[in-house]
Amino acid sequence: MFENLSDRLQSIFDNLGKAGKLTEKDVDSVMREVRMALLEADVALPVVKDFVKRVKERAIGSEVAKALKPGQMVVKIVHEELIETLGEPGRLNFSGSTKPHVIMLVGLQGSGKTTTAAKLATYLRKEGRQPYLVAADTYRPAAVDQLVTLAKQINVPYYQEGVKAKPADICVNGLKAAREANAAVVILDTAGRLQIDDTLMAELEEIKRRTQPAEILLVADSMTGQEAVNIAQGFNNRVGVTGLILTKIDGDARGGAAISMRAVTNVPIKFLGTGEKIDGFEVFHPDRLASRILGMGDVLSLIEKVEQEFDEKEALKLQKKFMENQFTLQDFLEQLQKIKKMGPITQILGMIPGMDKMRGQIDQEEAEKRMKRVEAIISSMTSRERANPKVLNASRKQRIAKGSGVEVRDVNDVLKQFRDMQSLMSQLRKGRFPNMPGFPGMR
Repeated sequence: MFENLSDRLQSIFDNLGKAGKLTEKDVDSVMREVRMALLEADVALPVVKDFVKRVKERAIGSEVAKALKPGQMVVKIVHEELIETLGEPGRLNFSGSTKPHVIMLVGLQGSGKTTTAAKLATYLRKEGRQPYLVAADTYRPAAVDQLVTLAKQINVPYYQEGVKAKPADICVNGLKAAREANAAVVILDTAGRLQIDDTLMAELEEIKRRTQPAEILLVADSMTGQEAVNIAQGFNNRVGVTGLILTKIDGDARGGAAISMRAVTNVPIKFLGTGEKIDGFEVFHPDRLASRILGMGDVLSLIEKVEQEFDEKEALKLQKKFMENQFTLQDFLEQLQKIKKMGPITQILGMIPGMDKMRGQIDQEEAEKRMKRVEAIISSMTSRERANPKVLNASRKQRIAKGSGVEVRDVNDVLKQFRDMQSLMSQLRKGRFPNMPGFPGMR
């Protein structure tokens, strides 16, 4: 998400940075380009007008005129106003409600509510709370079965009555069951609907009245585009939305939904969902997202992803293996699998300052295929072969190639990559890179 908008804005600001002095005419020209970039990204017109007006007022003021590098000052202003538009970081608020706190998920059909319910439950458990899932979507075929399957997959307790009971009754009974189970937070997975459907919206109002939720979160597909504003307003007017969860942000959405929904409803974005995997869920940080949009990277989010996958003790153990030349193909495989869990390589590059432009040079699909191929090749080896690749003769390589569905040359390519890595580590041990931090004796 936001890749097209990010590329457009970076191109605009690259040209702006070449100017030693900015006139009001220059600012007008730049803001026209920014306006077009935002509109093409499906940001709602009223939001675009307000944003451009605020930026322009500051850009032609004294803070830019007195700046040594006016172009960079304009980028700074755009960054700050983008954060302002995206709003304050939204956090779950359970003050004023008693346990179990109720979170009610609402949204259109196909927005990803059921998967989001499981992701949110996983997040809450990591936060030290005891979540409880309630299947209240009695309209979509197999919705109840999907929630039950996900609940079992993540080992979270759940409540369901099938599809014949009234959703409001299911929610009330589920809340009672959760209270008896000593749960901390109850997540109600309601049915997807159109915001203009009075009957179903009335049903949501009844669920709200009878369960008194602490949070009503609108789950919205980030690929919805301009219609996102009407969706958000419709739900907010009828049930009083307290927060937004944007799903599918790893897709090819233009990104306008995130900016528009927050600005129009004045409701904070609380979470972002990526992909179908349960761990594809992150807390929303407006400053970090603004930095990603402007190609400034997002180092903090990258560090958090690394910390989730790489244990400190494991990292020290791995460093010791590096330094003692004991790094094996098994270690290589384990690190590869952890990197895959961090997300698409293009997304990771977008978090590294200065690396954002490399995303367009990488074929994400091809990169994933290559990683899967390497994983299959190493997985086809015996533990002895992984520990000591030198034993891999021609017949063993043929067996591995056959077992992983590749050619022998692919096996040789992986072994070459591994030898290159060992060679690099050897150079590090010998102090060939004295300025490289993080290794003893190499500062």
